[in-house]
Amino acid sequence: MKVVSVNISEKKGTIKKPVDLIELNDLGVAGDAHSGNWHRQVSLLAKESVEKFEKEANRKIAFGEFAENITTEGIVLYETSPLDRFRIGDVELEVTQIGKKCHGTSCTIFKEVGNCVMPKEGIFARVLKHGSVKAEDILEYFPKIYKAQVITLSDRAFAGEYEDRSGPRIIELTQSFFDQNRNPVEIEHTIIPDDPEALRVLLDRAEDERVDVVFTTGGTGVGPRDFTPDVVKEMLDKEIPGIMEAIRLKYGMEKPNALLSRGVAGVLGSTLIYTLPGSVRAVNEYLEEIFKTLKHLVYMIHGIDAH
Repeated sequence: MKVVSVNISEKKGTIKKPVDLIELNDLGVAGDAHSGNWHRQVSLLAKESVEKFEKEANRKIAFGEFAENITTEGIVLYETSPLDRFRIGDVELEVTQIGKKCHGTSCTIFKEVGNCVMPKEGIFARVLKHGSVKAEDILEYFPKIYKAQVITLSDRAFAGEYEDRSGPRIIELTQSFFDQNRNPVEIEHTIIPDDPEALRVLLDRAEDERVDVVFTTGGTGVGPRDFTPDVVKEMLDKEIPGIMEAIRLKYGMEKPNALLSRGVAGVLGSTLIYTLPGSVRAVNEYLEEIFKTLKHLVYMIHGIDAH
């Protein structure tokens, strides 16, 4: 994988011109019209995408003609995901967006070329580490590896008197979710007794290790040993009440006992935390709703505007 061209334009909506070298800083490509304090600082497009369009257009397309800053070779860029990273020498880029809205005939590129491949196959990134980039530089790709932690709270399961079924079910569904999104994930599972301090220790470690998402199961009721939501809530930096409220209402309409769960959701540092009940059925119901917004929440935490 390598860089085949680096390109700059001084005005937005215009074709970029190849240059010998580009300098990347906190705002993106120095001297480029698209640099700035936002998530689309650097645009990338694969040579393979350009060549594919050349056949459709029946004409030669110059590097930069689709307004990409960096033209690459050897990787299918549009199959990457936000939070994946590229390294080019000293430069490090983080993917923030796949594709974009096409401006059609209001765009100079569209007028000159007759179409545009960038909205479908181009990607955007922000600069994490500064440096220079030029043609023939080696491109290294590092997909984001998500970290998930599952914590089962149960005196009986910890003592080996009861088989934990909800924890393994969370692992199964979480693995399936990330597989469907083509994102690698590492999942850690811990069984602890109903001990508030043991839970605090695990959550502190998850925050320090920048775990992406923590699911707890058990201890969300009103029994004398049910304290999970209380511990989590006091540790959260920001609560996200709508998720759990919606789940309780959705299933409580048919099963009133579902309204008795005190589960909470929120953010601790850069870690999302969800407290789920201790039954497999509840795990299935909760995760079905949680997964609808999980990736969007992760992007928000990392400052990526994915609206």
